[in-house]
Amino acid sequence: MAIPSAFIDELVARSDIVDVVSDYVTLTPKGGSYWGLCPFHGEKTASFHVLPDRQLYHCFGCGKGGGVISFVMELENLPYVDALRLLAKRAGMEFPEGDLDESSRRRRGRLLALNKEAARYFHSQLHAPQGQPGLDYLRGRGLSKGIMTRFGLGYAPEGWDGLIKAMAQKGFDKRDLLDAGLAVSNQKGGIYDRFRNRVMFPIIDLRGDVIGFGGRVLGDGTPKYLNSPDTPVFNKSRNLFALNLAKTTKLGRIVLTEGYMDTISLYQAGFDCAVASLGTALTADHAKLLSRFTKEVVICYDADTAGIQAANRAIPLLEKTGLKVRVLRVTGAKDPDEFIRTFGRDAFARLLDQSENYVDYNLRQLQSKYDLEDPVQKTEFARAAAEMLSTLDSPVEREVYAGQLSALTGVGKAALLQEIQRAWNQRLRGAKKKQTRRDMTPVAQVQPRARQLRYSDPRSARAEEGVIRLLMLDPALARETAGLEPAHFSSPVLGKIYQVLRSRLQAGRPLQLGMLEGELEREEAELLAEILRQPEALENGTNAMADYRAMIDTQRAKREDTGEDALLAARDSYRKKKSL
Repeated sequence: MAIPSAFIDELVARSDIVDVVSDYVTLTPKGGSYWGLCPFHGEKTASFHVLPDRQLYHCFGCGKGGGVISFVMELENLPYVDALRLLAKRAGMEFPEGDLDESSRRRRGRLLALNKEAARYFHSQLHAPQGQPGLDYLRGRGLSKGIMTRFGLGYAPEGWDGLIKAMAQKGFDKRDLLDAGLAVSNQKGGIYDRFRNRVMFPIIDLRGDVIGFGGRVLGDGTPKYLNSPDTPVFNKSRNLFALNLAKTTKLGRIVLTEGYMDTISLYQAGFDCAVASLGTALTADHAKLLSRFTKEVVICYDADTAGIQAANRAIPLLEKTGLKVRVLRVTGAKDPDEFIRTFGRDAFARLLDQSENYVDYNLRQLQSKYDLEDPVQKTEFARAAAEMLSTLDSPVEREVYAGQLSALTGVGKAALLQEIQRAWNQRLRGAKKKQTRRDMTPVAQVQPRARQLRYSDPRSARAEEGVIRLLMLDPALARETAGLEPAHFSSPVLGKIYQVLRSRLQAGRPLQLGMLEGELEREEAELLAEILRQPEALENGTNAMADYRAMIDTQRAKREDTGEDALLAARDSYRKKKSL
């Protein structure tokens, strides 16, 4: 998209990577750089590294790296342009919307306008004669008129084209309805309404735009809940129902429910902190999204087997983001909605305050698999529980839970602590062995994903990386690259990066990783970050550049003389000897 290059350069210059990353990650200064827990994968020892002098980040655990724009893209799950828009807002810069691809921008705006009109249509139908079945259903669930209006609830009447005709009067055509997921095409090329005879729940994003819908069927139709498909404005794995409201809660936590009605019932009861996933299991993206708005999540799923399984899947995803996770046990009702209608708001508030932390929950789930009246099973449970508690980092936590486990099983606390320590030591030995294997593995095999490529000429490629690194660190060394062309590089990807750098220098534009991320593919930018992370002594930059060039020229001459890569030839020769 045609965003002025000068704007991108200024935006990156204003967006110091330490400041931006600190909005999401607690960083600790150490030796001129910063360290923290990686936000992209679960870890308990900091391996996420930010280098302010080179304006890049790199994780030694998962291998991800890049500049300030790629960090925002990755963490916020945003496309390039939206990441620029977010950074511009943060930096107080006016985003040049008029310079974007006008057709793409208009298309997105049109679909959002269509969704807004569709929401108004469904809401109006709820209060029309044909909407009586939907209104009766919602009233039967105890919802007030005010809460129906607040959530914009509606009704999609029976029939095949009610919405299509209503939207046609507003100027929206067949293509619009299909792209928004509001209509479905048939084999004859016609279209019909996706939602029919359903109570409608508009899905609103953090900006307040209607991006999709959920529909609950009335009667025996299937599926019971039907949601909008993914569209240019809606992705169910990256949005949560009612997060637009819950993000401003003052209750200090967010309650995660299984469905729309549970969430709405909690709001009506005064709990403005509830959200629900959109017809899909909780994802890592959902967990990251929640971690932006709260430090604690209470899982409040149904008490049936499916709800328990869903909670077990959600706990590790939430915990990996650093969230404090608690689990609420709904007793005497099948779900939060039924509990509140049966026992009232105050009873649910007490239940919420008594929710278990995830360790208690996991222990209780583990206990349910054993008969503690049987000495053999009791012993097996104690060992399994000790194994579970050995994963806790805090010795204090291990001590406390060992006491609880002792009271539950009758096994002495000292014996349990010994078992927990044994499991802890075993886990530690395993981690050390893995690290030793990593240390002994050739560097080319433990590089991040962007560098997990087989250079056809490793000697030349390392020198090519050196040329790129020196140019990035000291652009004045460009004078030492006269006559060096991208075609001289043995690696096409390194040749491309070199060409991008050379073009920017010729245009008089600065070289900074974040500024290049719009001109490189994601893995190319990640590779550049890895190249920049390597040490380089600039005091002898001129001599180093000459050495790198000499190596590139030497290896290039060898390739031209042999007509094939020397390393590949040696490999083939070795394989032939092995086969004899």
